Amino acid sequence: MEETIGFKARIFSMILRLMTLTLIAIALYISVEGIFVVLLLFVLVVPFEKLFPRHKGQKIRRPHLDTDIGYALASPLLGLLTGFVAIVVGILSFAWIPGLLLRPYVDQIPEEYMPLIGILLFDMLVYWTHRFYHEIPVLWKFHAIHHSTEHLDWASGFRGHPLDGTILAPAFVFLVSAGFSFELTGALAAAQLILGLFLHANVRWRLKWLHRLIITPEFHHWHHTNERDAIWTNYSTFLPIWDQLFGTYFMPKNRRPQTYGVNEEIPIGILRQLRYPLRTWKNPLWYVLHPFQSIKRTFKFAWRILKAMRKSMFRKRGSKPWDVYPNNPL
Repeated sequence: MEETIGFKARIFSMILRLMTLTLIAIALYISVEGIFVVLLLFVLVVPFEKLFPRHKGQKIRRPHLDTDIGYALASPLLGLLTGFVAIVVGILSFAWIPGLLLRPYVDQIPEEYMPLIGILLFDMLVYWTHRFYHEIPVLWKFHAIHHSTEHLDWASGFRGHPLDGTILAPAFVFLVSAGFSFELTGALAAAQLILGLFLHANVRWRLKWLHRLIITPEFHHWHHTNERDAIWTNYSTFLPIWDQLFGTYFMPKNRRPQTYGVNEEIPIGILRQLRYPLRTWKNPLWYVLHPFQSIKRTFKFAWRILKAMRKSMFRKRGSKPWDVYPNNPL
């Protein structure tokens, strides 16, 4: 009996590997940019990781490196899904409404100040979206895939659920509807993604003099640690001023983050991780066959999100949302 179960498990694992390779092959057929990004980041970052390692015993071929590189290679295909859902999220977030209301005032801003104000607005909005992805349980399930890596290095930034990539959508829609150019808004989004890849590097640079001015690897490593007092901190993506203003800044002087990952069991492998946030959702066909119930469930879902957003925004400064977190460490 045990041999039969073990055989079936091996067959299933083999099928998943073949499906994953097929996914990557299709992505590479669409574009080979994933290979270019992997090689570029390897050449630019790995030498510094070897010369100035944060965790000296960590090898380049560390556990689950193949999963992270697989995400990078599959990014052209997964990116199509991200783009489609990002449009939907951008519209349903209603970020375009305050954007349109502010447009007459934005039109009065001198051209030379537009990039600076655009950076500040974009960064503040991404701070709050990032915070919601941590503090709202249903959103966290998607973002948890990115945080599940237990080894931060040159490749760990690639890991991320494609629906988690929509984290930039509300900020993008807001800026464009407010009158900021597509070029500026797109450049900010691209810069955030590129910077995020470098911030995961396994380098020991602390750069203390920059801690309160701009985010550093030290800042982002504290965001990724699963050490209790550091959880739900350092949400900023460019400027740490937002964490300082809203009470989520965490940079202890005499410690460095040691352990990473999450305190819940995230499956291994791209396909299993893609399914993980969706495992409790109904079959898509159900929503087609039950349109009225689908609408009702959608409104209930949206109301839950809004209530959770309000709870996150107005929680006491410096407090921790232990009661709403899906992976309560208590």
